[in-house]
Amino acid sequence: MNYVFFDLETQNLFDDVGGRDHIDKLKVACAVTFSTAKNDFSVYWEKDVPALVEELRSATKVIGFNLLGFDYKVLQPYAPQTRFASIPTLDLLFDLQKNLGFRLSLDTIASATLGATKTADGLQSVQWFRSGELDKVAEYCQADVDITRRVFEFGRDNGFIHYKSKLGSKLKASVKWK
Repeated sequence: MNYVFFDLETQNLFDDVGGRDHIDKLKVACAVTFSTAKNDFSVYWEKDVPALVEELRSATKVIGFNLLGFDYKVLQPYAPQTRFASIPTLDLLFDLQKNLGFRLSLDTIASATLGATKTADGLQSVQWFRSGELDKVAEYCQADVDITRRVFEFGRDNGFIHYKSKLGSKLKASVKWK
């Protein structure tokens, strides 16, 4: 079994590419995976996308947050022959949205479930990329992968995760993550 946890950061913002309908134009800045087989992180830059896609395709399951609605769409232009929908994937956002009927942020889930918060956001990451602070982009992306992995493991082990309501109450959502 090799579960690969995955996240990517982009070079551009939605405003730069004409809005959310053009996710495929955002371009990969950095991607990070955590492989359970290697028990380690890997960092990929735009030039490394073919190796990233190969790692994702060889995984028993790819796990992430908003992979179906974002990350895979950003990757698609780099691998037009790859059917990302055919890769065994657990998208935590998609799964929770299906069960709850609304979207949650990773930060909302991580803070309520783990007491951990994200270290930055995608806007900050694009600024770091543009100013050449690539180490900060990679560190931020790796932190997101780690938080995603820890949220998954909590949900898998306990059968639920926590999230905060708009009013700040801590609520529970049942999950069946394997």
